[in-house]
Amino acid sequence: MNLDTRSLYEEMILDHNRNPRNFLKNPPGSTYHAHGFNPVCNDEFQVHLRIENGVVQDVGFEGAGCAISTASASMMTEAVKGKTVEQTRQLFHAVHELLSNEGPAKNLGKLSILTGVREYPMRVKCATLAWHVLNAALENRQDIVSTEHEPAPYCPPGEHP
Repeated sequence: MNLDTRSLYEEMILDHNRNPRNFLKNPPGSTYHAHGFNPVCNDEFQVHLRIENGVVQDVGFEGAGCAISTASASMMTEAVKGKTVEQTRQLFHAVHELLSNEGPAKNLGKLSILTGVREYPMRVKCATLAWHVLNAALENRQDIVSTEHEPAPYCPPGEHP
Protein backbone atom coordinates (compact mmCIF):
# COMPACT_ATOMS: atom_id res chain seq x y z
CA MET A 1 0.00 0.00 0.00
CA ASN A 2 1.50 3.35 -0.97
CA LEU A 3 1.68 6.25 1.49
CA ASP A 4 -1.32 8.12 0.04
CA THR A 5 -3.52 5.02 0.14
CA ARG A 6 -2.37 4.19 3.68
CA SER A 7 -3.16 7.74 4.83
CA LEU A 8 -6.62 7.59 3.26
CA TYR A 9 -7.24 4.16 4.81
CA GLU A 10 -6.24 5.40 8.26
CA GLU A 11 -8.29 8.58 7.85
CA MET A 12 -11.43 6.65 6.82
CA ILE A 13 -11.05 4.10 9.62
CA LEU A 14 -10.55 6.82 12.23
CA ASP A 15 -13.46 8.92 10.93
CA HIS A 16 -15.93 6.03 10.84
CA ASN A 17 -14.73 4.79 14.24
CA ARG A 18 -15.05 8.19 15.92
CA ASN A 19 -18.31 9.07 14.17
CA PRO A 20 -19.97 5.79 13.21
CA ARG A 21 -22.92 6.25 10.90
CA ASN A 22 -26.22 4.61 11.84
CA PHE A 23 -24.77 3.55 15.23
CA LEU A 24 -27.06 2.83 18.19
CA LYS A 25 -29.90 2.78 15.75
CA ASN A 26 -32.70 0.27 15.56
CA PRO A 27 -34.78 1.80 12.77
CA PRO A 28 -38.50 2.13 13.47
CA GLY A 29 -40.31 -0.75 11.81
CA SER A 30 -37.18 -2.88 11.48
CA THR A 31 -38.05 -6.54 11.30
CA TYR A 32 -34.76 -8.14 10.27
CA HIS A 33 -32.13 -8.54 12.98
CA ALA A 34 -29.00 -10.54 13.64
CA HIS A 35 -26.31 -10.74 16.30
CA GLY A 36 -22.62 -11.52 15.80
CA PHE A 37 -19.55 -12.08 17.91
CA ASN A 38 -15.83 -12.36 17.18
CA PRO A 39 -14.44 -14.49 20.03
CA VAL A 40 -10.85 -13.70 19.10
CA CYS A 41 -11.10 -10.02 20.02
CA ASN A 42 -14.57 -9.78 21.63
CA ASP A 43 -16.12 -7.55 18.95
CA GLU A 44 -19.89 -7.88 19.12
CA PHE A 45 -22.58 -6.28 16.96
CA GLN A 46 -26.28 -6.40 16.21
CA VAL A 47 -27.59 -5.29 12.82
CA HIS A 48 -31.16 -4.12 12.30
CA LEU A 49 -32.82 -3.76 8.89
CA ARG A 50 -36.08 -2.32 7.67
CA ILE A 51 -36.77 -3.95 4.33
CA GLU A 52 -39.77 -2.92 2.26
CA ASN A 53 -40.61 -4.26 -1.19
CA GLY A 54 -37.25 -6.02 -1.38
CA VAL A 55 -35.24 -2.84 -0.66
CA VAL A 56 -33.17 -2.00 2.45
CA GLN A 57 -34.97 1.19 3.44
CA ASP A 58 -33.07 1.68 6.69
CA VAL A 59 -30.27 0.02 8.62
CA GLY A 60 -28.60 0.47 11.96
CA PHE A 61 -26.12 -1.28 14.19
CA GLU A 62 -25.16 -1.40 17.83
CA GLY A 63 -22.51 -3.08 19.90
CA ALA A 64 -18.84 -2.67 20.60
CA GLY A 65 -15.70 -3.41 18.69
CA CYS A 66 -12.28 -2.25 17.69
CA ALA A 67 -11.75 0.67 15.32
CA ILE A 68 -11.64 -1.54 12.24
CA SER A 69 -14.81 -3.48 13.04
CA THR A 70 -16.74 -0.32 13.99
CA ALA A 71 -15.57 1.53 10.89
CA SER A 72 -16.42 -1.41 8.65
CA ALA A 73 -19.92 -1.63 10.18
CA SER A 74 -20.42 2.09 9.72
CA MET A 75 -19.29 2.01 6.09
CA MET A 76 -21.47 -1.05 5.51
CA THR A 77 -24.63 0.71 6.71
CA GLU A 78 -24.01 3.62 4.36
CA ALA A 79 -23.36 1.27 1.45
CA VAL A 80 -26.46 -0.92 1.76
CA LYS A 81 -29.14 1.67 2.47
CA GLY A 82 -31.37 1.89 -0.60
CA LYS A 83 -30.03 -1.30 -2.18
CA THR A 84 -32.20 -4.28 -3.01
CA VAL A 85 -31.79 -7.41 -0.93
CA GLU A 86 -30.06 -9.09 -3.89
CA GLN A 87 -27.67 -6.13 -4.36
CA THR A 88 -26.93 -6.23 -0.63
CA ARG A 89 -26.11 -9.94 -0.80
CA GLN A 90 -23.86 -9.32 -3.80
CA LEU A 91 -22.10 -6.54 -1.90
CA PHE A 92 -21.57 -8.86 1.07
CA HIS A 93 -19.97 -11.46 -1.21
CA ALA A 94 -17.80 -8.84 -2.95
CA VAL A 95 -16.52 -7.40 0.33
CA HIS A 96 -15.97 -10.87 1.79
CA GLU A 97 -14.02 -11.90 -1.32
CA LEU A 98 -12.01 -8.67 -1.17
CA LEU A 99 -11.00 -9.18 2.45
CA SER A 100 -10.82 -12.94 2.85
CA ASN A 101 -9.47 -14.04 -0.50
CA GLU A 102 -7.77 -10.88 -1.70
CA GLY A 103 -10.23 -10.52 -4.54
CA PRO A 104 -10.51 -7.40 -6.68
CA ALA A 105 -11.99 -4.15 -5.37
CA LYS A 106 -14.09 -3.52 -8.45
CA ASN A 107 -17.48 -1.84 -8.15
CA LEU A 108 -17.06 -1.25 -4.41
CA GLY A 109 -16.72 2.53 -4.44
CA LYS A 110 -15.66 3.88 -1.05
CA LEU A 111 -15.62 0.34 0.36
CA SER A 112 -12.53 -0.41 -1.72
CA ILE A 113 -10.51 1.40 0.96
CA LEU A 114 -11.04 -1.74 3.07
CA THR A 115 -8.31 -3.37 0.99
CA GLY A 116 -6.00 -1.77 3.55
CA VAL A 117 -7.15 -4.36 6.08
CA ARG A 118 -5.37 -7.03 4.04
CA GLU A 119 -2.10 -5.52 5.28
CA TYR A 120 -3.11 -6.79 8.74
CA PRO A 121 -4.32 -10.41 8.27
CA MET A 122 -5.28 -10.80 11.93
CA ARG A 123 -7.77 -7.92 11.50
CA VAL A 124 -9.70 -9.39 8.56
CA LYS A 125 -12.21 -11.01 10.93
CA CYS A 126 -12.70 -7.63 12.58
CA ALA A 127 -13.57 -6.06 9.24
CA THR A 128 -15.86 -8.90 8.12
CA LEU A 129 -17.87 -9.38 11.32
CA ALA A 130 -20.54 -6.75 10.63
CA TRP A 131 -20.86 -8.01 7.06
CA HIS A 132 -21.52 -11.55 8.29
CA VAL A 133 -24.10 -10.18 10.71
CA LEU A 134 -25.72 -8.23 7.86
CA ASN A 135 -25.91 -11.39 5.76
CA ALA A 136 -27.51 -13.24 8.69
CA ALA A 137 -29.97 -10.36 9.21
CA LEU A 138 -31.09 -10.67 5.58
CA GLU A 139 -32.11 -14.21 6.51
CA ASN A 140 -33.41 -13.06 9.92
CA ARG A 141 -31.29 -15.75 11.56
CA GLN A 142 -31.59 -16.13 15.32
CA ASP A 143 -28.25 -17.84 15.98
CA ILE A 144 -25.19 -15.83 16.98
CA VAL A 145 -22.97 -15.34 13.95
CA SER A 146 -19.29 -16.00 14.54
CA THR A 147 -16.22 -15.16 12.50
CA GLU A 148 -14.62 -18.45 13.47
CA HIS A 149 -16.01 -20.37 10.50
CA GLU A 150 -13.63 -18.45 8.22
CA PRO A 151 -10.24 -19.98 7.50
CA ALA A 152 -7.46 -18.63 9.67
CA PRO A 153 -4.95 -16.35 7.95
CA TYR A 154 -1.70 -17.95 6.80
CA CYS A 155 0.95 -17.95 9.49
CA PRO A 156 4.53 -18.89 8.54
CA PRO A 157 5.98 -21.82 10.51
CA GLY A 158 7.20 -20.77 13.91
CA GLU A 159 4.97 -17.68 14.04
CA HIS A 160 1.69 -17.84 15.92
CA PRO A 161 -0.98 -15.18 16.10
